[in-house]
Amino acid sequence: MGHRKHSAPRRGSLAYIPRGRVGDFFPTVHNWPKIKGSSPTLLGLPAVKVSTIHTITIDDRSKTPNFGKPRFNPTSVLAVPDTAVVGLRLYVRENGAERAVGEVYAKTVPKGVEKKSDVPLEKFIETWKPKLSGLTRISAVLAMTPRDAGISQKQPIVFEVGVGGGDIAAQFDYAAKVVGKPVKFSEVFKAGGYVDVIGVTKGHGYEGPVTRMGIKRKQHKSRKSVRAVGVIGPWHPAAVMYTVARAGQHGFHQRTESGKRILSISNGKDAPITPKGGFEHFGELNTDYALVRGSVPGTNRRVVVVRYPMRPHPKANTAPVQVLEVSTKVAGRK
Repeated sequence: MGHRKHSAPRRGSLAYIPRGRVGDFFPTVHNWPKIKGSSPTLLGLPAVKVSTIHTITIDDRSKTPNFGKPRFNPTSVLAVPDTAVVGLRLYVRENGAERAVGEVYAKTVPKGVEKKSDVPLEKFIETWKPKLSGLTRISAVLAMTPRDAGISQKQPIVFEVGVGGGDIAAQFDYAAKVVGKPVKFSEVFKAGGYVDVIGVTKGHGYEGPVTRMGIKRKQHKSRKSVRAVGVIGPWHPAAVMYTVARAGQHGFHQRTESGKRILSISNGKDAPITPKGGFEHFGELNTDYALVRGSVPGTNRRVVVVRYPMRPHPKANTAPVQVLEVSTKVAGRK
């Protein structure tokens, strides 16, 4: 902004630094929420983004002018096949950091899952049952077979999720009971509830500062360039600050969409929503699916993580949503 004498708001948020490519297609979840309730449960499950449609629901927000009236909702379709719980891990906190002190795996695991421990589950439970007071966290190791969701990938996706609800003893009993068993999405999340969706956004490659950071194009004939920053820094000190909008990687970043409401959870065969010709870049949806209000990071066929909300609204309405209509037509297709 060196050619002007008045200030202007900066272009591009500094909250997402560095804007580099993420290391993997599958997101990394760094935190799991602490939920209230006596019954323990898994705090997240994987899902596959299918497409974006629209739904018509009854607005159940009591303090809005449209209360009780039909509401148009941009909606994301997520394929949520059964996920196998292949193991569990126990954590303690030492010197300000968490450390895994024990893990156990099911007797039979899906093909492609590496077992890092051959201790029998019964012996593991007998060993750790008296020593639960020193644990700080219990996590479950999950394995999702992408082919169950309609993706041709053979290698299963293995990751761990937190276990919440109740005390540490109840969480241990729950995790030990579900090891080696499949878990349905409807057993962890309910229609009407709110979730966070973590995924990797679409990648756009190397882009200039106008597209990447949202700066304005310079005036005609102001300098040689139009789609570039006018002044990137002073002569002295001769340095470019990290706050200056520069060209670089745009997209393919890990992002978290917070406060997404689940409109419904159904099965693709019992309540089919596949449009004629299939979903674009996905095909037919024959497994369980969830309709989530709003957008979800990433492209179609990309795996995301659905998690309990980190910042739940204390007065949010979590009752089931009344869905009047579900669109089965893909935008742009006649």
